[in-house]
Amino acid sequence: MKPFMLERKQILPISLDQAWSFFCDPGNLARITPPAMDFRMTSPHQDDTYAGQIISYSIRPLFGISMDWVTEITHVDKPFFFVDEQRFGPYRFWHHQHRFRQIDGGVEMQDLVHYLLPHMQFTGLVNRLIVEPRLRKIFEFRHKALLEIFPAHSIDDTNP
Repeated sequence: MKPFMLERKQILPISLDQAWSFFCDPGNLARITPPAMDFRMTSPHQDDTYAGQIISYSIRPLFGISMDWVTEITHVDKPFFFVDEQRFGPYRFWHHQHRFRQIDGGVEMQDLVHYLLPHMQFTGLVNRLIVEPRLRKIFEFRHKALLEIFPAHSIDDTNP
């Protein structure tokens, strides 16, 4: 089966170093995840992002049901790119690319997610009616949260 795909881009008025510093800190995920998902880190905080890093969370992705989610950082090209892949969690496959590119006035951030749902009947329908709209809402929340965290006057090359 071909994976489903979700792509989002957002321009943030911050430096490349600020973007890297923020997005590579798993502790910031709670700040950009809808509160109803009750996102909680369950792994110890680590200062640097590196290939092979394992990060675990507890979330309530749907209907308030708590789930454990374990991801591995599989690729890192600081400060431009990193990939997290689900090892255990709600998806059969989850590959999330985070890309950062310096542009005039800030950083273009790109999220590219490829995912597969567990084997079930009507997978395409379940994705179209439940999963994809839910993912879009999560990324819309993230978009708005980032605008609040990084208002238009945020660029400061001296304080990443």
